[in-house]
Amino acid sequence: MHLRLIAGPKARAHLLEHGLRQADFSVMVGASGGPKWLALAKLDQYLFGEFFRDRDAPLHLIGSSAGAWRFTCFARKDPVAASAAFAHAYQEIAYPRGISVAEVTERSQVLLQAVLPDPDAAQEVLGNPHIKLNLVVARAKGITTARQRGLQAASLGVTALANAVHRRTLGAFFERVLFHAADAQPPFYHINDLPTRRVPLAADNLRDAVLASGSIPLVLSGVPDIAGAGPGIYYDGGITDYHFDIPFTDDGLVLYPHFYPYASPGWFDKSLKWRRARPKHYENVLMVCPSPAWIAALPYGKIPDRKDFGRMSHEQKVAYWGETIARSEQLADEFHQLTMDRDRLAHHLRTT
Repeated sequence: MHLRLIAGPKARAHLLEHGLRQADFSVMVGASGGPKWLALAKLDQYLFGEFFRDRDAPLHLIGSSAGAWRFTCFARKDPVAASAAFAHAYQEIAYPRGISVAEVTERSQVLLQAVLPDPDAAQEVLGNPHIKLNLVVARAKGITTARQRGLQAASLGVTALANAVHRRTLGAFFERVLFHAADAQPPFYHINDLPTRRVPLAADNLRDAVLASGSIPLVLSGVPDIAGAGPGIYYDGGITDYHFDIPFTDDGLVLYPHFYPYASPGWFDKSLKWRRARPKHYENVLMVCPSPAWIAALPYGKIPDRKDFGRMSHEQKVAYWGETIARSEQLADEFHQLTMDRDRLAHHLRTT
């Protein structure tokens, strides 16, 4: 078995009765996690090249960081080609040891160009009648607006300590900004667990919003003054919503292709083993992730991550990430089989 299928109780009951049908999903979730998404590349392309291909009702996508970049591809006219171009650019990008924040930011423009190469591509995303892009960005507040590296690092340390006490304290340091499809209010529009600003996506802010959603503090420069969102410095959406802990929808199922079998709410929660997404938010979620056996069979026995830039040569990284992308075809094939075999689906469903 290459996939793990983890379903909340409502999702499991529905899937056991009706099987795995694209029309039953109303929301899809994309986590932060840098290169980890490469383990899902071919599954992504199957989902939007085949599974959701004949979609005739809105599918609301919500992603942060790498999830936002992936999902922008899915709203393109040819989502498979867009996703493949992004995966190739991601695989080939190089960040040598000692590279400056400014240089990392400049090189990341190559990735943005792969996702949104021209105004026509942006219009495809904004005007897609069925695939509705929504993405999360974090706006710096108070001490986290510091641009000098030492002060920024110190402010993030203070934020981490406060967040460890209670997640709601995060709102004193960062504001969640939900960039949403302008013509279709998403079912998670009113999330309010943290201070949240809501901004319609438009031609003058789409590129900046996508870039900001992946702008990790201390790694990339923040994006200033995004149109429609107001003045400020905007950073990686994973700060507030790393794997997401929000009520996604009350209508339909939620599909969550993920690299882990669990969800950490925010970036600062990664090391807090006791803090996971609340089960009530995952009652109607189907999480699909690689099995431990599939991961163990990869080169180096793990999925890609950002540390690969420093511990491997560029040639080793390109080969390893390329092999991971190629093997993710196995995940796509297995998902396809599960759509056709309800008994097999029932056998593999696990509850949260």
